[in-house]
Amino acid sequence: MSAPTPSPDPSEHSGTPLSRRRLLGNAGKALAAGVVAPAVVGGSAAAAHAAPARPAVPANSASMVPPGDHSAALRALGRSALRFPGTLPHPAVPAGTDMLPGIDHIVILMLENHSFDNFIGMLGRGDGFTLGADGMPTATNPYPDGRIQHAFRMPTTCQLPSTPSQEWAAAHNSYDGGANDGFVRTTITPYTTQIVGGVAMGYWTGDDLPFTYSLASTFPIADRWFSSVMGQTDPNRRYLIAATSAGMTDDIGSPAGDLGLIVPAAGTIFNLLDAYGISWENYVASYPTGATPDLFPINDVIPEAFHNKPFAQFFTDVAAGDLPAVTLLDPDYNSQSQENPQNIVVGEALLAEVVQAIGTSPLWPKTLFVLVYDEHGGYYDHVPPPAAIPPDLIPPVVQLGESLYDGFARYGFRVPAVVVSPYAKRDHVSHLLYDHTSVLAMIEHKWNLPALTFRDANANDLTDFLDLAALAAHSPTFPQLPPLAAPGNTPAALACSVNGPGTIPPPGSITG
Repeated sequence: MSAPTPSPDPSEHSGTPLSRRRLLGNAGKALAAGVVAPAVVGGSAAAAHAAPARPAVPANSASMVPPGDHSAALRALGRSALRFPGTLPHPAVPAGTDMLPGIDHIVILMLENHSFDNFIGMLGRGDGFTLGADGMPTATNPYPDGRIQHAFRMPTTCQLPSTPSQEWAAAHNSYDGGANDGFVRTTITPYTTQIVGGVAMGYWTGDDLPFTYSLASTFPIADRWFSSVMGQTDPNRRYLIAATSAGMTDDIGSPAGDLGLIVPAAGTIFNLLDAYGISWENYVASYPTGATPDLFPINDVIPEAFHNKPFAQFFTDVAAGDLPAVTLLDPDYNSQSQENPQNIVVGEALLAEVVQAIGTSPLWPKTLFVLVYDEHGGYYDHVPPPAAIPPDLIPPVVQLGESLYDGFARYGFRVPAVVVSPYAKRDHVSHLLYDHTSVLAMIEHKWNLPALTFRDANANDLTDFLDLAALAAHSPTFPQLPPLAAPGNTPAALACSVNGPGTIPPPGSITG
C-alpha cells in the first residue's frame, strides 16, 4: 500500500536523432501562419502585450495534485510539505515585490547535451568520477556481448554525428532502474538495431575545456543539478520556461514532440514577467526558429515578437549597462551549443565571451549569470536521477511502442551548472537538488511571483549559490570578475573540425 500524498503547504527521434538546429521548426511555422494567443483574440497584439492580465492564483485543491506518492521527491528536495502552483514564495508579501535587492539582472545561458561526468567529472570539485590509483576514472558500462567499456578521455574536442542518444527510451534504458549501466548497450531508438556504443563513456578534461574548468573552479557549481525530464532538448527547455513540458517527451519533428499547441495552464515565465511589468529580452541568433520561448507558440509567439533582439546585440547592450531584469540567451545552435557533432571548443569560446562581457560591464555588480545544460546528450553519468514531483496532471506522450516508465515523476541525468555573480559563495559546491525549474524558482523568489506548476513551486531556488550576508551588506565576494583561463578554441583544437573526431572509443578502452 502506498503512503498517503503529503499534505499541501498552505503558504530526437524518427530513426535519426534530431538536432537543435531543427527543434523549433514547427513553432516557426506557427508564427508564420499567424498563430495568436487566446489573450489577443478580438484585440490587437500590441494592446495585449502592453496590458496582459495577471494570472489567477488557483486555490489549493487535492484534485490538482498529480497522483502518486511524492514523499521521496519531497525528501530529496529537503521539503516536508507540498507547495501548490499559484502560491507565492513569500505569502505575507505582495506579489511583484523585489526580495533580493542588489541582484537586478538574471542572465540565463542553456547549452546542450552533456552530463556532469562527461564535462566536469574530472574537475576535482563536487561528486565527479571516482579515480583509481592510476588517476583514471574507474567507471565502466557493459556492451550487449559482455565486453566492458571503460571511461576514456575523448581523443579530440569533436564529437560523433549520430551518437550517443538521449531519446526517451534510450535515456531510460541507460538509467536501467537506477543501475546507470545501460549507456553503452542501449539502442539509439526503439526502431533501430544500432547501439549507442562506447562513445557514451567518453569525457573531456580541463586541458580540453580550460575556460569551463577555470569558471567551475572559481565560482560555485551544483553537483545535483538534474535535467527536468529524462529525454531530449525540447521537453527540457519547456521546463525551463514553463515548469512543464505539457506532455512532450521528444523533440519537435516527432509524433511525441509535435505538441506545440498544448497550452500550459499557468502560461510561461514570460507571460508571468509581462503580467507583473518585469522586463525581459531574448537575444537570439536565429529568430524565430531558434527562439526557446516559441516552444510554446500559443503563449509566446506574440510576446517573443516584442522581446527578441539579435544575439550580437547582447554584447552591445551589456557593455552599455542596458540589460532587462531577465535575459535569455539563444546562441547559434548549429555551431555554438556544444551538441554533437560540434567541436565543443567553439561553444566554450562563446561562453567565455558572454562571461567576460558581463564581468567587464557596468552591470557586473548587480548581475547573476546561470550556465546550465539542457540534458545529458546520452553521455554517461554515475548518479541515478531521483524521484521528482510531476508538474501537473498531463501524462507523457511517447512514441509508438515506448513505455511511460516513471512518467514525469523522475528527473533526467545530471548536467553541469555554474552560477556566476559578484555575490557568489567562494569555494562552494551546492549539494542541493536542482532542475531547470530552479531557474524559475529563483526568478519567482526574486520578484515574489506565483509558481507555475508543482515542479517550480517545490524546486530549490539558487540562493544557496549566493553569500546572502554579503549581499545584504553590499560587500561583494567578487568585486571584479577574477582572471579566468582562455577558452580552448586553439588552432590545434579546431583542427578536428576538418580532420574528424578521431577513433572513438580509443584502442585499449575495452576489456573482456
